Amino acid sequence: MEKKTIEINITIYQFDELGLEDKKLINNAKDEVHKAYAPYSKFQVGAAIALENGEIVTGNNQENSAYPSGLCAERVAMFYANAKYPNSAPKTLAIAAFTNNEFLLEPITPCGSCRQVLIETEIRFDKKIRILLYGTEYIYLIESVKQLLPLCFEKNSLQG
Repeated sequence: MEKKTIEINITIYQFDELGLEDKKLINNAKDEVHKAYAPYSKFQVGAAIALENGEIVTGNNQENSAYPSGLCAERVAMFYANAKYPNSAPKTLAIAAFTNNEFLLEPITPCGSCRQVLIETEIRFDKKIRILLYGTEYIYLIESVKQLLPLCFEKNSLQG
């Protein structure tokens, strides 16, 4: 038997410690929460993606009374970015969540389905995607989607 350890590295920042580009991206994600359609959960999520071409693409969660038919903010933003700018790699993704009329104290992380979409995009462009997870107390910076999904299912997995 052999044991392996998987570690992830997260850098924790206060908002004031971030660079201007990261602050702008987080503010875009925060703005997006107010556009979310979340009448059932009342849990609004916004996402903003900085692309290599200088564009910022945003998205928010979209719920549906048939629950599986909804879509998370991260996937809304990433699918739009990949459709609108298919040749421009994402550099950084910022995520913010809002409920009970306030932003969350601690950052939220992407769900499993979002992680799978994000890792596919990272692999597709062969470039790391930085992730900024916003909370009012602190912000997590994760340097690569691979950190969130180390044992991922990818196209090489299909070849057996």
